Amino acid sequence: MEAAPQRIYPELSAGNMNIRLIARLDVKLQHLIKGVQMEGWRKMGNPGERAKLYYHQGADELLYMDVVASLYERNNLTDIVREVAQEAFVPITVGGGIGDLKSAKQLLDVGADKVAVNTAATKRPAILQEISDTYGSQAMVLSIEAKRLPQGGWEAMTDNGRNHTGLDVVRWAVKGAELGAGEILITSIDRDGTMKGMDTELIEAVTREVDIPVIASGGAAVGTHATEAVRSGATAVAFAKALHSDSTDFGKLRQELQRVGIPVRTPKKVVVGV
Repeated sequence: MEAAPQRIYPELSAGNMNIRLIARLDVKLQHLIKGVQMEGWRKMGNPGERAKLYYHQGADELLYMDVVASLYERNNLTDIVREVAQEAFVPITVGGGIGDLKSAKQLLDVGADKVAVNTAATKRPAILQEISDTYGSQAMVLSIEAKRLPQGGWEAMTDNGRNHTGLDVVRWAVKGAELGAGEILITSIDRDGTMKGMDTELIEAVTREVDIPVIASGGAAVGTHATEAVRSGATAVAFAKALHSDSTDFGKLRQELQRVGIPVRTPKKVVVGV
């Protein structure tokens, strides 16, 4: 199977050590949604238009997650990704319902640069290596939903925190890297949608054991939260609810990180309120 053509982003090359600021867009049946701890979802707007807005604000990447894809056993974001990829020239990652090479190819063919796999990988870890071998590790993101355990540590969950896997998050992250994942998206279920800050202990525990980039997600609302995640080892930070509710934007976030000396990309043009 031939690899899908890749879009090239010189400013965001592998050798660039800038911290990446990512817009995360969770989608349910064509609606941008957001909840708290992956429950109580509310509609937050149009996922295509919001992505374009974040691109013009200076987002380094866009992350789309189809939150009901595993339920329906297919990803429904192809039309949205195709539309956004024609106007937003930053890397696009898409997750949800990706269980084989065919489903990965469908998304890469319409403009996605990476695919994020969670549920299918916990059931058949070989899918990580298959996608990595076919399209390159840079296109393979292991998505992990982490739930803190009362006795300590975290369990990897699936289906938006509904289903238990019995997998230890840190050990699963290490295994995923060994199987060819080029990046790990670690989402704290406990902090998701709270806008009260990220689980820095979780971020530290994962980044300490893997040598591939880690995207931290869950709880970020202001630049201080991103700073804490970066200092805990994250190389990228995903924002969702704070963006969708217009309580911040990428211009403000980038300025806050620059103020404390964290290296971030300087967009050629940042437009707020497009």
